[in-house]
Amino acid sequence: MGSGWHEWPLMIFTVFGQCVVGGFIVLALALLQGNLRAVQQQRLIASMFGLWVLMGIGFIASTLHLGSPLRAFNSLNRVGESSLSNEIASGAIFFAIGGLGWLLAVVKKLPVGIRSIWLILTMVLGVVFVWMMVRVYNTIDTVPTWHTVWTPASFFLTMFIGGPLLGCLLLRVAGVDGWGMRLLPAVSLLALVVSAMVALLQGAELAGIHSSVQQASALVPDYGALMSWRIGLLVAGLILWILPQRRGYPPALPLLSLAFVMVLAGELIGRGVFYGLHMTVGMAVAG
Repeated sequence: MGSGWHEWPLMIFTVFGQCVVGGFIVLALALLQGNLRAVQQQRLIASMFGLWVLMGIGFIASTLHLGSPLRAFNSLNRVGESSLSNEIASGAIFFAIGGLGWLLAVVKKLPVGIRSIWLILTMVLGVVFVWMMVRVYNTIDTVPTWHTVWTPASFFLTMFIGGPLLGCLLLRVAGVDGWGMRLLPAVSLLALVVSAMVALLQGAELAGIHSSVQQASALVPDYGALMSWRIGLLVAGLILWILPQRRGYPPALPLLSLAFVMVLAGELIGRGVFYGLHMTVGMAVAG
């Protein structure tokens, strides 16, 4: 029993990966809209470096979960058959296509037409990557706390909560103001509301899940307190992001950075609870 902190490599990998996918979608849509000047587009493309740094950290963390980084290649042995292999493969393809296209765009070797195809393809690959993360956990029917609708909901909600904020942060780094600055907080705020509802519904459902020796609600005794901390951090982060805009001026870069760190911390707490809820009931789910 605990809060899942022993799975911190997977917490970092999944949360960072989902935020990066959401952030990439925001920046890609800004570029595809076509309203930015050439110099703004180039600065925005350069700011994508932040996405690949976070994705790199996530992949490094995931190799630590395997005990030895050299075992990472073994996880690709059953692509098409194993959910874990599919997750790593889809993440690697997203990272490779996104990173290679970014590098070509930075050195101005990617034609505008090809760049649009790259942006759309990488967005699709990112969504596939998040879905493959879901499949790793959601297909295990002997783990009833993961084999629920709350798993895909939680993973995609992280993308919708952290992604827009990360995208807005990198837009500010690139000096791009105005694009979606009011829409993006609304997306994250709506996702936060839905996420809070998911936490409440999942918490209520835990009381009805048990095996012959274990009660799901006892896996994370501090479920309510941890989720309260999570929601509190998410709310505080979004307030730092939204309040300056309500006052008529864009949030400063340090303020946005702090807001993103708080949202990351909140989502890491939530993902820790997710891993802490691991339980096995054998061949049947009791409850």
